[in-house]
Amino acid sequence: MPKWLNRKWPGPQTIWTLAAFAAVSLALFAWHWAAGAAGLLVLSALAHYSIRQEQRQRKELQSYIATISHRVKRATNELTNEMPIGIVLYDEDKKIEWHNPYIAKMLERDTLVGESVLGLWPALKPLKEKETVQEVSVGKRVFKVTAKPEERLLYFTDVTSLAVLSKRYEEEKLALGILVLDNVDEVTQGMDDQSRGIVMAKVATVINEWSARNQIYLRRTASDRYLLLMNQKALNQQEQARFDVLDEVRDATSHLKLPMTLSIGVASGADNLVELGQLAQSSLDMALGRGGDQVAVKVGQKINFYGGRTNAVEKRTRVRARVVSHALRDLIRDSDKVVIMGHKIPDTDAIGAAIGVMKAAETFGKEAYIVLEGVNPSIHRLMELIYEDEDLSRKFVSPEEALQITTGRTLAVVVDTHKASLVAEPKLLALTSRLVVVDHHRRGEDFLSEAMLIYMEPYASSTCELVTELLQYIHEGLTLGVLEATVLLAGIVTDTKSFSVRTGARTFEAASFLRRSGADSELIQRLMKDDLTGYLMKASIIRHARIVHEHFAVAVTEPGQKYPQLLIAQVADTLLNMQGIVASFVVSERPDGLIGISARSMGQVNVQLLMEQLGGGGHLTNAAAQVEGTLAQVSGRLLALLNEIEDREGIFE
Repeated sequence: MPKWLNRKWPGPQTIWTLAAFAAVSLALFAWHWAAGAAGLLVLSALAHYSIRQEQRQRKELQSYIATISHRVKRATNELTNEMPIGIVLYDEDKKIEWHNPYIAKMLERDTLVGESVLGLWPALKPLKEKETVQEVSVGKRVFKVTAKPEERLLYFTDVTSLAVLSKRYEEEKLALGILVLDNVDEVTQGMDDQSRGIVMAKVATVINEWSARNQIYLRRTASDRYLLLMNQKALNQQEQARFDVLDEVRDATSHLKLPMTLSIGVASGADNLVELGQLAQSSLDMALGRGGDQVAVKVGQKINFYGGRTNAVEKRTRVRARVVSHALRDLIRDSDKVVIMGHKIPDTDAIGAAIGVMKAAETFGKEAYIVLEGVNPSIHRLMELIYEDEDLSRKFVSPEEALQITTGRTLAVVVDTHKASLVAEPKLLALTSRLVVVDHHRRGEDFLSEAMLIYMEPYASSTCELVTELLQYIHEGLTLGVLEATVLLAGIVTDTKSFSVRTGARTFEAASFLRRSGADSELIQRLMKDDLTGYLMKASIIRHARIVHEHFAVAVTEPGQKYPQLLIAQVADTLLNMQGIVASFVVSERPDGLIGISARSMGQVNVQLLMEQLGGGGHLTNAAAQVEGTLAQVSGRLLALLNEIEDREGIFE
């Protein structure tokens, strides 16, 4: 209470007022004694009244302040002890010094004094100097914790209702999916109507039972196409189950010569239904572009893949090849020149496919150039052979030269890759909107979606196979030279390991066409021969191989020893031939400073999914990655992935 309230004498304002009246009374005495006496009487009365009035007001104010102080103190105690907010004071060692009863009630303890803050609430992040807000769970309840480090103070607010509502909102978000049967025509070819109906009914039953069991709304829009509607909770459950409908459909048709497979594209988290539908369709395109028999789930900018346990089914019709070749022909005719580029550190398949596209452009009288950033060991012998042909060697230009000759009407053709980050010269893509992609890899996230024409067939053995088919339809008068046909065939032979892997009927048909065009198979064998130095280098890598989980062969080279990617891949192929090995992995330092990984499998393990987790990609049985870091770090990440996927459904059977 202020000290001035306890004073007994008048306040300054009263004193000044009385002094003024006294001065007036003295002036009246000087004028007339009777007037002065009257003034003194009035002054005495006024002084008595003022002093009594001020004393009364002081008493009333004292009573009011005492009352309000008591009420404030009682309210403060009430708030501290009874309000639904926890308060904790802690010392410099993060030990609790004091807390209100709410905290004790919250943890069902009598006292927490002396306990460690982080020991009681491990979910709390380290208490920094600035104010922070975070959430912690205590039993079934959720609390918002506001930390004020300057006062060493914590406030706990119960936000369980909000958390439950938020969780319910997230779980009830709409997810839209599109389901298609991948290979209906291939499976039912040669069947009569009755047999086809039985197979389709069996597959429809499996899909309907799966949707009903998982609370997914299913609507059939075509004989081989379904619309799926589900909430986020059902989607999360399916992701945990890795979309077991893929296996159910495959198992239900396993008695057929070619089991039925399906692909699903699912999208969630979009702002409106139109965008959701577009994302679902793009997810489906991604699943189909990676070979089918899998699910692509896109939530915001994140995309996950499930399935992909079988190789893409080879198409038995060349209709698409003919249509694409005619579209490519029209684009070439409408362009001033053609610039072709493969991926960084090109291989024989990329060079062969580029030469094939160049031949198609020259057939229509267009200038064509191949972008080559440098010669690496995998194409060294091939390029020596090409440089012997003066006309052909002039068609190879550096990335800098390609940027200078490219205009807005130039047709850019990307072969053997579909990722913008992997092309030989990414800047070239910004100089022209006329873009064509020809590739045989499974589609990834970093996709050149702005291309005018996309020809991606994961079933194909190589990009050279796809280009060879296009050449057969692009112009009737097209004839390949011996060297051009040889390089195209070399690309097929290299990617199929002499027709031993990923080889279909159309692969042999393409090879037959190239052989008739004059391809020299003996020259190809000479190009693929190993020298003694390379053989000894491979032997030194194999010496470090070890068996992991009884069926994985893993070879990690010695630190400081740098090997080209081609040599690493050849070692992985060799290890895969070992008895009982279903997948092989070779990890080594590369000349460019990155850590290279080559992965091979017999088909039981999807090495593409493994390499994608390390930043790479490829095929189900053939994949690779180039990773930044040390040899120990990268090999450790690989071994951790192998431990995770061991016997995991969807990757290892």
